[in-house]
Amino acid sequence: MGPFEWLENTSVALWVGESLWAYPFMLSLHVMGLAILVGVFAMLDLRLLGSFDKIGIDSFLPVMKFAWVGFLVNAISGTFLFTSQATVFVTNTPFLLKISMIFVGAILAAIIQSRLRDARDATTGEWAISGGTKVVAAFSLAMWIGAIVTGRLIAYF
Repeated sequence: MGPFEWLENTSVALWVGESLWAYPFMLSLHVMGLAILVGVFAMLDLRLLGSFDKIGIDSFLPVMKFAWVGFLVNAISGTFLFTSQATVFVTNTPFLLKISMIFVGAILAAIIQSRLRDARDATTGEWAISGGTKVVAAFSLAMWIGAIVTGRLIAYF
């Protein structure tokens, strides 16, 4: 028995896969985490790219912690969902693309968060968003959109 078959036979995987409520509950948590995570980071990316210029970048700083909570909720619920069909998911191209895009999106979000710490001019209080940060934001937005699209495609492959 391979590691993914073993995983599918754990008590957690059987609970998620066979319970009337476990899978829908985990899927609901996954969607809520996704809404928080992608909602915050996509809006920040769009703001950094020039949209919604009436919303101050300062507004995003406190909610970025909330986005990371959404990421944690998604990681936990996604792991539970994965266990129920591990042998299927590890060979599913959209799933593998989704996980890759989430990994890259999280790295880019951390880079953006780091760059924002130094992007405010100390004397004027104005934000100076570099061209490089805008490029990172564009790639970040593409990763989050791609993760959502490939996530939806998992069921069809």
